[in-house]
Amino acid sequence: MSVSAVTTPEPSSTAGSLRVRMLLAFFAIYFLWGTTFLAIRIVVEELPPLFAAGARFFIAGVALSGFMLARGGANPTARQWRNLLVMSLLMFVAEYGPLFWAEKYVPSGVVSVLAATIPIITLVLEMLILRQKKWRLGLAAATLLGLAGVGILLLPGGPQHFPVVPCLAILCGCTTWSLGTVLSRSMDLPRARPVTAGATMMLGGGILLLISAGLREMHPMPHVSLRAAGALLYLIVFGSLLAFTAFVWLLAHMPATRVASHAYVNPIVAVALGYFVGGEPLTMRTLAGTALVLVSVFMILRRGK
Repeated sequence: MSVSAVTTPEPSSTAGSLRVRMLLAFFAIYFLWGTTFLAIRIVVEELPPLFAAGARFFIAGVALSGFMLARGGANPTARQWRNLLVMSLLMFVAEYGPLFWAEKYVPSGVVSVLAATIPIITLVLEMLILRQKKWRLGLAAATLLGLAGVGILLLPGGPQHFPVVPCLAILCGCTTWSLGTVLSRSMDLPRARPVTAGATMMLGGGILLLISAGLREMHPMPHVSLRAAGALLYLIVFGSLLAFTAFVWLLAHMPATRVASHAYVNPIVAVALGYFVGGEPLTMRTLAGTALVLVSVFMILRRGK
């Protein structure tokens, strides 16, 4: 058998391997990220929220940063470390600190729907800060639909009423995440995205742990069951290391709008999981608000292609 006969199948084999990796990566950002909302709820039932969020991201960030360093990844410059610190404050401390705290009071499915407003808020900030897009009828209608969905979720009264302050805390966190996303486009950051991801998680997690220590969240030491410890480990490994790494990898191989489609898949997974596994109530108000937010996100992402 000739050498050429042996090597001819390689291109198709490589293409098939790439397709499998893409399927696995989309499964990670669609399903694994969708399951993290219920895992957070389980964790904060026993662990203080800021400590839980800090432990999740600090451990995952140290692991990812160590892996990239072992592979010869370039160490960020002093200016890049400063920018990474700003990103960590906006996208991890100000986002996930309030989110973990809010899950003590708001069902995980509803939290996932409020978190799905990130593309809507990002669009508004792009228009206000970068001025790259202009208001058009379709975008304006999509934004209003999303706001109407949030308004339905926050309406007082009815059989199920969600506390306003935790919901607003989630939306404020979504705003800081979106601001960090928009500002990062003009920041000097490491070229290797996993280096940026690992450093921001490590810094953000470390700051959350320091705030937790300052607030004496772990005094007295709470009892932690295997269920809560397992949920925290799940968040570290599957929610941060696997899903976030898959997200970063997909951004290097797919259009950003297609990768961002996780924003209208995660809430479906989270709401279903919260109802069938977590025993969370599901009312017509929740379904209506969820539907409006998801349609809004879908319209915005489709117009971004």
